[in-house]
Amino acid sequence: MRSFDELLVEAVALHGHLCPGQVLGVRMAVAGCQAVGVENPTQSKELLVYVEIDRCATDAIQTVTGCKLGKRTLKYLDYGKLAATFLNTQTRRAVRVLARDDSRDKAPTYAPEVRGKEETQIAAYRVMPDDELFVLTPVFLGVPQEDRPGHPVGRVLCSACGEGVNDRREVWRDGRVLCRACAHGAYYTPLAVREIAEAIPPELERFGQL
Repeated sequence: MRSFDELLVEAVALHGHLCPGQVLGVRMAVAGCQAVGVENPTQSKELLVYVEIDRCATDAIQTVTGCKLGKRTLKYLDYGKLAATFLNTQTRRAVRVLARDDSRDKAPTYAPEVRGKEETQIAAYRVMPDDELFVLTPVFLGVPQEDRPGHPVGRVLCSACGEGVNDRREVWRDGRVLCRACAHGAYYTPLAVREIAEAIPPELERFGQL
């Protein structure tokens, strides 16, 4: 594996700026890969990574590991936790790496000469021992066939909207196959639907006539 400084430079180039999350992300990725026995992650075909937050560290983890959403080797779970799980699919070894909250309080001890909260964390996180920064937990991680890299294992059409759904993400309800947006509600609202809703007179809405 390349040196920490080389990895950090590459991570910062992808992310756009240096921050504590970049330092943590690089070190998390290095620690995780070492723990599961992946020495050259960007060239490995055995590594899968599950990240639990959409913050700075995730960009650094992607840089170090070479795992990507588009390749289905990087998985995102919206837990809001600065943690990631690294899986060696060949050996089945997996470890979850969690950033310790108390590392922020310890940062001034490792960089007493540095001024500024963020600058102190950047300097401290470079040198703090792994056990002061992270909690490493060996875990079992089963990966369903539909979540593995490779060609889609299935594709169906939603009976409501007609859009295609890959990799068994469909929902069956009352004998109908639905996409998750039609089954549970989408994160978006088509403009035409919103315009119609906004045109409904408030008094009709209040009396439940529409």
